[in-house]
Amino acid sequence: MRRRPGLSVRLKLTLSYAGFLAVAGALLLAVVWGFLLRYVPDNSQGLLGVSPNRYLLVHTFAPAAAVAMAFLLVFGLVGGWVLARRMLAPLTRITAAARGAGDGSLSHRIRLEGRRDEFRELADAFDGMLDRLESHVAEERRFAANASHELRTPLAISQTLLDLAREDPARDREDLLARLRTANTRAIDLTEALLLLSRSDRGTFAREAVDLSLVAEEAAETLLPLAERRGIALDVTGGAAWTGGSAELLLRMVTNLVQNAVVHNLPAGGTVTVHTAAEGDTSVVRVENTGPPLPPELVPTLTEPFRRGTDRVRTDEHAGAGLGLAIVHSVVRAHGGTLDLVPRPAGGLLATVRLPASPDGAR
Repeated sequence: MRRRPGLSVRLKLTLSYAGFLAVAGALLLAVVWGFLLRYVPDNSQGLLGVSPNRYLLVHTFAPAAAVAMAFLLVFGLVGGWVLARRMLAPLTRITAAARGAGDGSLSHRIRLEGRRDEFRELADAFDGMLDRLESHVAEERRFAANASHELRTPLAISQTLLDLAREDPARDREDLLARLRTANTRAIDLTEALLLLSRSDRGTFAREAVDLSLVAEEAAETLLPLAERRGIALDVTGGAAWTGGSAELLLRMVTNLVQNAVVHNLPAGGTVTVHTAAEGDTSVVRVENTGPPLPPELVPTLTEPFRRGTDRVRTDEHAGAGLGLAIVHSVVRAHGGTLDLVPRPAGGLLATVRLPASPDGAR
């Protein structure tokens, strides 16, 4: 935004200090004139040296008052300039940091010393903003790099299969089409997951009252064939748990949790339990599954995009893209909730989602 040139804040403060000091001096002189000289008799006709009179005091006081006013003005300008420089020094550092951030340097921090005041609160808030912005930019760059790598794999597979088909026309067509379909399906699923993750991160969705118990039943019904093929018992318990948000995103959240619990379960004979409940001012969804023990240091990384738990049991049929729990975490965060992942002592994982309860649930 183009602006016309104007006076700097430092010069404005200097002029303000000097003007205030000059006004204060003028008021002091006015008080002396109004309350002192008016009680001195006027004897300007003669006998000037006999006794103090108004004429003598005026002609003696006026030059001294003019000199004092000039001194106050100069002193106010110099003193105001020095004081303004010292007072605005923190603002200069904040401006330099803001310009550096605008040029792409997010690693610089102001870190003003001293006790808290307005400038230090502003500097601390700016440092906090830079911390969050740097972390967000680093996460976005890492996410973009991982997404590019993940999308490149199915595209490269498709390209290789097409090259093989062109070089060997006698190759089994049905096998080629099946492998192409698998690679294409993986690319589509990954793209849809990326779009869903971006949508939940932005938080641009309409909100309505949603019963998480119904969402859990729908997710379990959808994934029941997968659980039966893997020999895993899937059970939904609990009561109504109302919250406000996007029914589509919340369904995807619970579906990802249940699918994650089924896929990372024991090869056969495992269990997955989905429980919903209303606890005070929160609505809770708990998804618990059996499985191999999880290293404690692995659990906090499971919600990072494209992070796959290498120690967890899974099949090639559902290798996934490493976005399941990342989407869950993003949806929970967009709805103002929390996600807790706790490894079970006997093996497996307990995932607990807590969302703000919706007052519309009473209806």
